[in-house]
Amino acid sequence: MPITSHLSLRRHTPVAGFAFAAAVALAASPALGLRAPDFAPIAQASPQIQVHLSAAIATFLIGAVLMLGPKGTLPHRTLGWTWAATMAVTAVSSLFIRQVNPGGLSFIHAISGWVIIALPAALYAARRHRVRAHRGAMTGMYVGGMFVAGGLAFLPGRILWDVFFA
Repeated sequence: MPITSHLSLRRHTPVAGFAFAAAVALAASPALGLRAPDFAPIAQASPQIQVHLSAAIATFLIGAVLMLGPKGTLPHRTLGWTWAATMAVTAVSSLFIRQVNPGGLSFIHAISGWVIIALPAALYAARRHRVRAHRGAMTGMYVGGMFVAGGLAFLPGRILWDVFFA
């Protein structure tokens, strides 16, 4: 195996491990007493939440493909622009969701503000072939936006908690 392939494989091991763990958890869910998701709370949610959730799911899936696939190729660049668009929609749409702190912004919105600033900077870095800066910013947005903010969406009292656990 060429050195670059070996390094690429090692870099993506955590993502592959997460995907494997998620598959095992889903397969074991009946044994754990979990039930099928109830999507009624999403259907009853406001349009802002529906747009936000749709964009976040697309961002999560496209991001996983980008993280696991080869970099610098035409498909990577095309999917990357699509990912950037869905990430921007996810961040901006979150500003219209005010249920955690009724009428105001919450601490979760700080991640959205960070993405709104970091996303153009990361795209600029890619255009200038500053690969390290681009990779770091994009990976940070993916992890921070999808896993930190996304993980907070699964807390009790939130819509995704109701979908999967209530």
